[in-house]
Amino acid sequence: MWYKAGRFILQNRLILLIILFAATAFMGWKASKVQLSYDFTRALPTDNIKYSDYQAFLKKFGADNNTMVIGMATDKFYTPSFFNEVGELGKQLKKVSGVTEIWSIPEALNLKNDSVNHRLVPERIFHYPFTSQNSLDSERTVFENLPFYRRFLYNPESHGYLLLVSVNKDTINSKNRTGMINAIVEQIHVFEKKTNATVYTSGLPFIRTTISNRIKDEMNIFLTGSLILLVVIMFLFFRSFSTTLMSLLVMGMGVVWSLGTIVLLGYKITLLTAIIPTLVVVIGIPNCIYFLNKYHTSYREVNNKDTALVNMVGRMGIVTLFCNIAAAIGFAVFALTHSDLLKEFGAVAGINIMALFFISLIFIPSVLSYLPPPKEKHTRYLDNKFLEKLLLQIEQWAFHHAKWVYGITAVIIVLAVMGIFKIKSEGFIVDDLPQKDKIYTDLKWFEKNFGGVMPLEIVIDTKKKKGIFRIKTLAKIDTLSAYIAANPATAKPLSFVEGLKFAKQAYFDGDSMSYTIPYSEPEFLLMAPYIQTKADTAASKKGIAKLLSTLIDSTQQMARISVNMKDVGSVQLPIIIKDFEAKANEIFDTASYRVTFTGSSVSFLEGSSFIIKGLKESIFWAFLLITLCMLYLFRSFRILVCSLIPNLIPLVVTAGVMGWVGIALKPSTVLVFSVALGIAIDVTIRFLINYKQELPQFNGKVSPTLAQTIRHTGISIIYTSLVLIAGFIIFCLSDFGGTKALGWLTSLTLVVGTVTNLVLLPVLILSTSSRKNRS
Repeated sequence: MWYKAGRFILQNRLILLIILFAATAFMGWKASKVQLSYDFTRALPTDNIKYSDYQAFLKKFGADNNTMVIGMATDKFYTPSFFNEVGELGKQLKKVSGVTEIWSIPEALNLKNDSVNHRLVPERIFHYPFTSQNSLDSERTVFENLPFYRRFLYNPESHGYLLLVSVNKDTINSKNRTGMINAIVEQIHVFEKKTNATVYTSGLPFIRTTISNRIKDEMNIFLTGSLILLVVIMFLFFRSFSTTLMSLLVMGMGVVWSLGTIVLLGYKITLLTAIIPTLVVVIGIPNCIYFLNKYHTSYREVNNKDTALVNMVGRMGIVTLFCNIAAAIGFAVFALTHSDLLKEFGAVAGINIMALFFISLIFIPSVLSYLPPPKEKHTRYLDNKFLEKLLLQIEQWAFHHAKWVYGITAVIIVLAVMGIFKIKSEGFIVDDLPQKDKIYTDLKWFEKNFGGVMPLEIVIDTKKKKGIFRIKTLAKIDTLSAYIAANPATAKPLSFVEGLKFAKQAYFDGDSMSYTIPYSEPEFLLMAPYIQTKADTAASKKGIAKLLSTLIDSTQQMARISVNMKDVGSVQLPIIIKDFEAKANEIFDTASYRVTFTGSSVSFLEGSSFIIKGLKESIFWAFLLITLCMLYLFRSFRILVCSLIPNLIPLVVTAGVMGWVGIALKPSTVLVFSVALGIAIDVTIRFLINYKQELPQFNGKVSPTLAQTIRHTGISIIYTSLVLIAGFIIFCLSDFGGTKALGWLTSLTLVVGTVTNLVLLPVLILSTSSRKNRS
């Protein structure tokens, strides 16, 4: 069948190439429309309770991750020149497209009691620019008499000061977010030059935008670098510009098809689908090397180009097909999960790995048929003396040192299993960054001085309209807020109750001792006309009133406690929330109240945990499906067992190394196992199919067949592994721990997989064969 396919491809090569180029052009047109996804909650399935709670929160209160924080620590803040520059910075930030609100000390408002009209009137505290220190000090005294702003805009102990920049939620979730963040940062740099001050920048809009752009830029650089490195190495192997260019075109078409598929399926580039082009290169390289190796080997034997090409397709077609099927299964199983993020990744990866098989099958023999026959220098790599000695040594190990092979393997497995028990599964929002990175150090400054910037949202549902405006409800919210504020992992909570305290202080003419909740119904009724500002008044459209309006729903049935906290990670966060939930259940009667803990931080870390869990399950199902394919392919339970062991060991070793060196399981590192499984099983299939094809030529004798397979297949396996290791090792130059780990862990897995398939696999086959068939 495959020999017929080879002849068909050669006879119709022009038509097939035209169809392939036309299809690639169409996919390229589609790929030009690819877009990035900025939705960070799609890792969770829609029926997940955390997802439902967060969507309900967004519907009621809007976004919670749209505030960028700017901080500084200085003793010169309340000097006229410095204070004026801070005010000017706020003015310039307001002009940035996408910025909706600025909270800063120069823009701070006070409330004045208008007893005649029974209302509280907001007015500016600071009337900058200042020319006099006395006038600034006088207004500073008024400001510092307002507890509402303490630890919200400044920390009196550390002399830390904040500017809060609210951004449009649509802008921060679009491609325009980079321009907006850059414009904000540019104004910060101008301020730093004018004042010679150190400014700290953080907040989810800034962190996510900056990290996403850095990862995207870095991945583009590494993908390009990997392709260049692979091309150079392949040229050194094959000594041919034409075959090297041909291989590059195969990988290039695969990348174009993968991006086009994303658009055709209505998807966008996400955290996971962004690595598919790299995976396409990983799968495409072995296809090219194995096809070329078989072509060169066959040409040496028959000295006829067309016959060698037909033999290449006939011998390697089925091998490459099943290798790509195994790799496709390894990723396509993700489409069976409940996460949209994983489904999209699995569907796109699975489709394009199979598409890559057809691209290779059509393009490589067709192009080679137009090229002149290989010269001696193109096939010289087949006579590599070092590799010949190495393969002869592998034969010696397989035939004469089986006990040593088993013994060393057992020791390695024991050490790896010990390491597996040390693996931790933990993720952080600011993950993978080196501790000297400015994003990381700035975040730690905010955590030290203001309790953090990661949003945690608590929704109190009173189950009754206007239920939040009851004395006992206010007291309960205040009690829970105080408990949360006492936790070292959280900042000062913000709720409408703080606004009521501010209003009460204003009602009593600025007496700071009055910054408390109303203590009785008569007092609350007395203040009611002052705190129920109509929505259409100017006061309700700015400042404190605008902020507080986002902390209650329109029916006044639900109240929101907004908390900033440290990036405690996926292990500590559930513990902290469980503690808060226990306290909330103690304070609020569940019959009258429903308390929900949510927020983008909770959703993000829950999504990371779900991805890890989904990847683990998918690897199990992938291994099971690949096992069934191997059983179908070889129709032998003995060969099946022999084939699985060399593929399990690299995964076990890699997991063990992760445990010993302290690399946690997270989405970026769990993917190593998926990539490794596809590559390792690829080597096994190629070895065993060649072994099966050679077996009849040696009358079913195992030993001479193994020797022939090691010599013929070993060279291409080693070359492929070296090229792939070179392609992945470049990721070790990354600034991100996950990308760096992906590089060296995958390279390690490739090394182990190559050794187990070339050394252990022959030993297993020989050991499990009957004595009469061995030689």
